Amino acid sequence: MDGYNLYYGCLKGTAFKWLDLLALFERHVLPSVTVSGQDQALTSRLEPQAIKFFTAPILEQAAKASDSLRCQERYHAALSKHQPGRIDIIKGYYSLTQARPKAIDPVDPKKWPRDCTVEVPVWKLEEKQSDVNLALHAFKDALIEGIEHVVIVTNDTDIAPALEMIRAHTSAIVGLVIPTRDHQRPPNRDLTRHAHWVRSHITPSELQAAQLPRVIPAARNPVLKPDSWYARPDLLAQALALACVEKGSRSKAFQWLETPNPHWSGSKPIELLESDAGEQVIAFMQEWDSRKPAPSS
Repeated sequence: MDGYNLYYGCLKGTAFKWLDLLALFERHVLPSVTVSGQDQALTSRLEPQAIKFFTAPILEQAAKASDSLRCQERYHAALSKHQPGRIDIIKGYYSLTQARPKAIDPVDPKKWPRDCTVEVPVWKLEEKQSDVNLALHAFKDALIEGIEHVVIVTNDTDIAPALEMIRAHTSAIVGLVIPTRDHQRPPNRDLTRHAHWVRSHITPSELQAAQLPRVIPAARNPVLKPDSWYARPDLLAQALALACVEKGSRSKAFQWLETPNPHWSGSKPIELLESDAGEQVIAFMQEWDSRKPAPSS
């Protein structure tokens, strides 16, 4: 699984980043697949170590948000601890260098780069090793480990030679899942021509239905979903501030937010806080807080 492709194709700008990869594929993606020439759903059983997740740690100095690195570290810890041993996180790295690419000529935009004279100083950020690691692991697992069915999650054509070699040198079935929401990016033909089957997209409803629990238990410190990964972190912050005053702690505040509330026909306040409906929760909490008697002097 290409973590970079998955993030930018399915998760960026959504509230689905706290994604349970195993649940997504075991419950949603794989059961929907049929292999060419067959007329039934895929019945392959995932290996105990079901997923290899290829990613790279974010460079803090190049991150778009101040908490990006901490959130990524927390997510990787959650994946490792939710079902230990079932997901192998294989890390490459990011390279950040200064470069001076040629600027497009504003008068003649079709002018070749070699003929352009203006250079622009920029930071060049590149992910290293992840594509190579994915290709090598996929080929090794099919050729040496005897995996009968390899599912590749990417739309990166750099992986095409690995798929071609798997088809040429092994009997493994090759499946391809394009990590994009609702056909936002078409599958690359260099990849699809080497696959027995192709899943062209992952739906938002599937991503929403395959979220990790908010709290992942661990031997020492539990792993918590980052506040900034909720759909409306602004509303969540207001609700937590009000609830912590009333309940006395953050954990008790979340306990109240996650309990079905008859005031909203059995809906959980935290679910309402995922949309503009959360304004109702904030208004209710503010009104409740205003009704409390003032402390005696």
